[in-house]
Amino acid sequence: MSKFYLNTEELVQGEFVPKKVNIAFVFQVNCPGCFIYGIPIINNLYRLFQKDVGFIGVATAFEDFEFNNEANLKLLLNNGTLVGAVKKHYETNYGISAYSEKINFPAAFDKIVPSAEFLNSNKIELMCAAIPNFSNFSDTEKEILVKKVKSHYSQVPLVGETFTMNQLQGTPSFIIFDESYNILGFHFGHISEDILQRRLMDFLG
Repeated sequence: MSKFYLNTEELVQGEFVPKKVNIAFVFQVNCPGCFIYGIPIINNLYRLFQKDVGFIGVATAFEDFEFNNEANLKLLLNNGTLVGAVKKHYETNYGISAYSEKINFPAAFDKIVPSAEFLNSNKIELMCAAIPNFSNFSDTEKEILVKKVKSHYSQVPLVGETFTMNQLQGTPSFIIFDESYNILGFHFGHISEDILQRRLMDFLG
């Protein structure tokens, strides 16, 4: 069973204590879909399940670093300040420049490191080792794959560790995991709240 890798800066809001069942909501401050679909869903799930489920929102960055940063996360949490494409969406469609829905769940910013630092650690090897059947690859195949991954990340200025180490496809992403950080379920993109509710209830038993 795959492990959920969680490495963030200090919590910006609330407290996260792992429980039998937990859900991480990975989003970007400059991601309209995260605000339109993701945050309302997690807010409501938090209202319904906070006594039994651990919640952690992880604001990350894999692009638009001038908008996707911890300073803008704090502004969002404190007074609903919107930035970039999200601000444009709400101004254009609703004539507002602040997010009206208060974010209630605990939230932190992803650990962001320079790509050189990331490449000089052992994290690339750990990522590759988590790939299904990687252990069955020949030594040459393993070496080629590691080199390809390192080449890719050498082209980016910064790396969000939670986003990258879990090889997420984008935002919003929803990861359900247990108290030992074993991943129980994963969803990317627009998903029905009913589906997530049922999955949480199933894992709670």
